[in-house]
Amino acid sequence: MTKERMYKYLFGPIPSRRLGMSLGVDLVPKKVCSIDCVYCEVGRTTQLSVQPEDYIAADMIKEELNHYLQHNQAPDYVTITASGEPTLNANLEEIIAFVKQNEANIPVCVITNGTLLHDKKVREALNKADLILPSLDAATEPVFRKINRPHKEINFEAYIQGMIDFSAEFKGEIWLEVFILPNYNDSKEELLALKEIILKINPDIVQLNTLDRPGTVANLCGATQEELQAVMDLWQLDNVRIIAKAKQSTQTQFRSDTETAIKETISRRPCTVEDLITMLGLCEEEIDRCLGNLASLKGFEKVEQERGVFYQIREQ
Repeated sequence: MTKERMYKYLFGPIPSRRLGMSLGVDLVPKKVCSIDCVYCEVGRTTQLSVQPEDYIAADMIKEELNHYLQHNQAPDYVTITASGEPTLNANLEEIIAFVKQNEANIPVCVITNGTLLHDKKVREALNKADLILPSLDAATEPVFRKINRPHKEINFEAYIQGMIDFSAEFKGEIWLEVFILPNYNDSKEELLALKEIILKINPDIVQLNTLDRPGTVANLCGATQEELQAVMDLWQLDNVRIIAKAKQSTQTQFRSDTETAIKETISRRPCTVEDLITMLGLCEEEIDRCLGNLASLKGFEKVEQERGVFYQIREQ
């Protein structure tokens, strides 16, 4: 039986278009990151950094993980991510090891922008995971700076070489995400250059993604399915996949503390009612009721996008 609790560092499980029902583990404060992507669903980066620090003590995260896994249904993945860049947490290796030692049957995934993979210590920490999802949005430095807006100390060539080196060392799977954003990185020249880098990284899967939630820059438009298919046709690579929309879990409900779960999730990333229905396995009326109760909270807001109305709670 679920024991209700508001987690500070965990969220979900949420329906992931790539990982099924994914329990998120948040390793840095919002929003500490090495880049400031124009499309980021979490929001603008407030602290650009490339220096790993003890942002959140490992024991605090391990205590929450232990509580959740004792009182809730096991997720498909424990996904180490962040309201920023998770490899900036100096305790990353210890946290991955804790999950593997205590829940060996649950695979650990780390979602990273890959900018710190030039650091051997970061690569060694990630080697303990089962699956790594790094990002590659640009093949040239001007496009990298336009779409990802990196910390001034990030060297583009070192970033790319770090991913190549990590891929050669890592024993698990690498699913490389390429985020296609019209008018940013979708020229034929950039796409062909991206293909050359992808071949050097040699990931198990290349996942084409595009805008699905509000970004940090107004009036961004995601690529259409036809445009993503055109990229696949241009590349002619057998391991490229277009990320599909998340499907509802066959389980009816992962958590009973519905309102708390919704608050945890929309505090980190915007969600539609449909997203929340998929996450919690509840009817629309129940989700609407909970959102109505949360509407009085500071920072609660609705944002209209092409895919629908997104609900979020912004920090004040």
